[in-house]
Amino acid sequence: AGMAGAFLMEIRRRTQSALLVIRYAAAELPSAPVEVSVCADSLEVRSGGSCDAAALPAGVRLAPSSCRGLRRLRGDGLHLRVRLRGPPPAADVVCTLRESLKSNKNYILYCQSCGDIVVKDRKFLRVLPLPSENWSDLVEEWCCHPDPFARSTLHPQHGDCFLGDTFFLLNSGNESHVPESPKSKENTRVICKRCKTMLGETVSSETIKYYVTEVIIQLAEGSFSPTPRSQFVQSMVAQCLLELSSAKSTFRFTIKGDNGKTYILIWLLNSDTLLVESLGSSSSHSVFTQFGDILIPSAGPVGAWNAVKVLYQPCIKCRNKDLADAWENDMGVHPLKFPSETCLELLLILGLSTASLPPSLRCINSFQVRNSFY
Repeated sequence: AGMAGAFLMEIRRRTQSALLVIRYAAAELPSAPVEVSVCADSLEVRSGGSCDAAALPAGVRLAPSSCRGLRRLRGDGLHLRVRLRGPPPAADVVCTLRESLKSNKNYILYCQSCGDIVVKDRKFLRVLPLPSENWSDLVEEWCCHPDPFARSTLHPQHGDCFLGDTFFLLNSGNESHVPESPKSKENTRVICKRCKTMLGETVSSETIKYYVTEVIIQLAEGSFSPTPRSQFVQSMVAQCLLELSSAKSTFRFTIKGDNGKTYILIWLLNSDTLLVESLGSSSSHSVFTQFGDILIPSAGPVGAWNAVKVLYQPCIKCRNKDLADAWENDMGVHPLKFPSETCLELLLILGLSTASLPPSLRCINSFQVRNSFY
C-alpha cells in the first residue's frame, strides 16, 4: 500500500543498458516486503496487498536475467541496472531549421507564444548559413594582411534567409512591428503586436534578427499548430546543442541574454538517452514527473521521450562567477544567445526538471543534472 507505483528508466542507446528506479513518494516507505518482477515487456511491483504493473513502450525489451545492483536509496526508491534484449527504437530524426527551410517556398512566421502572424507569405529565394558569431576573431589566423572583411556586413535581401546558431536574419521589408528608426538598445527590440513578447531585434534599418525560440516558421499552405511553451523552448535549445556538438565537437556552452549577461553554463553529457516514465497512482502525480507539459493525456500511463542529458550551473545573481569567467575565456566553450526572458524561462525549466529527478540523480560533482527533450 506504500508504493507510489511510478518508475523512471533511463536507457542509453549506445550501450543498450538502462538504469531503472522504482520510485516512492518521500513519506511513503513500504512497511511490507517489496517484490519487483522484471519481464521482457513489463514491470510489476507488489507490496502488501497492492500490485502495480506497467507495460513498456513498443520496441523496448528488457533482458530480466541481466538485472544487477539492486539497492534501496531513501527518498529515491529501488535502483537496479538491466540490459536490453536488442536496440531500442531509434531516435526521431531531428529536423533542424537549417534542414527544413527550402528555397522557392512560401513561409509564414508565427509568434510562438500567442500564434499571431509575424511575417505573412514570404518566399525565400535563398536560404544560406551564416558563419559562427566569433568568425572575425579567427581572421588574423587566416590572413597575413589587415582584415579584408572589417567593413563587410551580411545583410539579406528581400528573398533571403540567413541562418545563425540561434537566430535567422530576414530583410525587414514593410513589417509594421519593426521600429522604423531605432535610437537605443531598447528601441531595437522587435515585439509581437498581440502579446508584446520579444521576437528579435533590428540589426540595421533593413535587417531583422528573429530568435528561433520565439517564432515558428511553417509553409504557407500548412496550418498553424501551437506547441506548449516549455516544450518548444527546450526542444529548440536541445536542437542547437545537438547540431553544434556534432558539427564542431563542442560540448560546453554559455547561455547568454540579449543584454550580454551570462545566465547558464551547460555541459552536454550525452545525446543517446531514451527516457521511459510511468506516472503510477494518482497520488504520485504531484510528486514525480519528468515530462511536464510534454506528457499529453493521449500518451497513456507510460511515456517515452528522446532526450539529451546536460549538466548545468546557473549564473544569475553572480552565482558561479569564477567558473563563468573561466568558460568565457575558453575557446572550447561556445556562446548561445537568446532573449534574456527566454534565458530565465530555460533556467526555470532546468530547475523543475532537476527537482523531478530522484535526489541521488540530481547532481554530478557541483553540476546539476537535466534531461532536455527534443
